[in-house]
Amino acid sequence: MSHNGAVGTEHDLTDQEVDHVNAISSKSGYWSVDLAPVPPSKRKWGMRDMIALWVALSACIPTYMLASSLIGEGMNWLQAVLTIFLGNLIVLIPMVLNAHAGTKYGIPFPVLCRASFGIRGANVPAMLRALVACGWFGIQCSIGGSAIYKVIAIYLPYWETLPNHSWLGINTPQLVCFTAFWLVNLAIIWRGIEWIRLLLNIKAPLLIGLGLALLYWAYREANGFGPMLSQPSKFSSEGEKAGQFWSFFFPALTANVGFWATLSLNIPDFTRYVRTQRDQVLGQALGLPLTMGLYSFIGVAVTSATVVIYGVPVWDPVDLLAKFSNPWWQILGLVGLVIATLATNLAANVIGPANDFANLSPRNISFRMGVVITGSIGILIQPWRLVEDPTGYIFTWLVAYSSLLGAVGGVMICDYFLNRRMRLELDALYRPDGPYWYSGGFHIAGLVALLLGVLPCVPGFLSAIGAVKVAPIWNDLYHYTWFISFGISFSVYLLSILVNRRISST
Repeated sequence: MSHNGAVGTEHDLTDQEVDHVNAISSKSGYWSVDLAPVPPSKRKWGMRDMIALWVALSACIPTYMLASSLIGEGMNWLQAVLTIFLGNLIVLIPMVLNAHAGTKYGIPFPVLCRASFGIRGANVPAMLRALVACGWFGIQCSIGGSAIYKVIAIYLPYWETLPNHSWLGINTPQLVCFTAFWLVNLAIIWRGIEWIRLLLNIKAPLLIGLGLALLYWAYREANGFGPMLSQPSKFSSEGEKAGQFWSFFFPALTANVGFWATLSLNIPDFTRYVRTQRDQVLGQALGLPLTMGLYSFIGVAVTSATVVIYGVPVWDPVDLLAKFSNPWWQILGLVGLVIATLATNLAANVIGPANDFANLSPRNISFRMGVVITGSIGILIQPWRLVEDPTGYIFTWLVAYSSLLGAVGGVMICDYFLNRRMRLELDALYRPDGPYWYSGGFHIAGLVALLLGVLPCVPGFLSAIGAVKVAPIWNDLYHYTWFISFGISFSVYLLSILVNRRISST
């Protein structure tokens, strides 16, 4: 530890160093127990825990839906699986890089953002990430609520004949089931993070087992893998979308990068509990791409089989299970989906935004209050509308948010690795009189780089949602949003670093 209380990278943190940082930072309005660095003695996660985390997160219903929606849009099984696997290999890079500071310093995502955006300016990327997670929280609650609704509808079939409320798009029983699942989510997270770890340990084998059972059913009903996986690509020379493969592939790839773009930013919220860099790197490298590849194969194989069995692709596993004739298998499968969705939702979509909202005002907003804010926004967006069809799910939702988050990642990685060489003044991240205060708490260079990375993607996004009509070039750029926003923000921020060093040297 240096004389000013800063902790460098020459040696690992000790409990005494962290206690010293907390002691001198606790008087600041930008410190709280929830955002404080985690001391080494409380870091219990190893490589196996990181693998288990990614197995639990990746083996989820949205992964299945994302994979099978590619089949619905025209890909064959191999094209779909390779697209998803490649997207996850790409997003693994920023995932591992951003995780480094969490393991090194024990700090959460919004505190890490203070180094590159300023102590107050960190709220900009934190809110971008938090609002997206709120959307995902709502989507998962919609999936869980739908599973509960389907279970009850087996015994109360008249539920499905009730009219929808025109202003909501769902009927009263659906709204009740959504609300019930939403309340269960909030009740569990209120009990603490250890309850989430317990659910993750239960759901990982449960949902993989359920996926393999679905795969076996599809194999049997479709008379083998031959009929299941022989569905031709609509992009082939004889297909109805001949010559359109690449125009679909790049948006789909961007969507798959965007699938975990939120966690590639706030992964320090988890790796702050990991013991070593080796644990977090190997744990993520072994856990993320392989599990996504396996579960996406299950998704595309089963969806391909439904074309053989039913004549149309059934890309929602909840709808598929509802088609089973045996009510006991329906109930078992749908209850499993409820538990699995609950665990994934809490880990992936509550911890991060709760910390982000707490960062707005550490003295006034606790982690628990952040949970309530997250849940409230998750209702207001009416998430059941986002998953009505695969086109909207992939192109309007995933691509749109990935454009913003790519820009955040570009600034963070450039600042931490190229500008600071992985050295942070830990106590200064919590004090308004240190180097991360910049100009009134805002680092203009970081915020400008973020803005410039996002701007080229805005016209394409407005066009995609039908708000305006734009020239074709903007729609083409929109297909590469994450890559464009990341590259521009990284380059602009790097240029600002070089200019600032040149000025300082003169």
